[in-house]
Amino acid sequence: MTPEEEAEFKRRQKGRNIVVGGLLLFFAALFYAITVVRMGD
Repeated sequence: MTPEEEAEFKRRQKGRNIVVGGLLLFFAALFYAITVVRMGD
């Protein structure tokens, strides 16, 4: 693997990690909101 290919691979991996982290945060916030709404009933 050339240094250019390796840099591209790491860049893509970082982008994917950011997306996965964002999804995790989104689902955590969603469950929190659902829990707060259900407790309010």
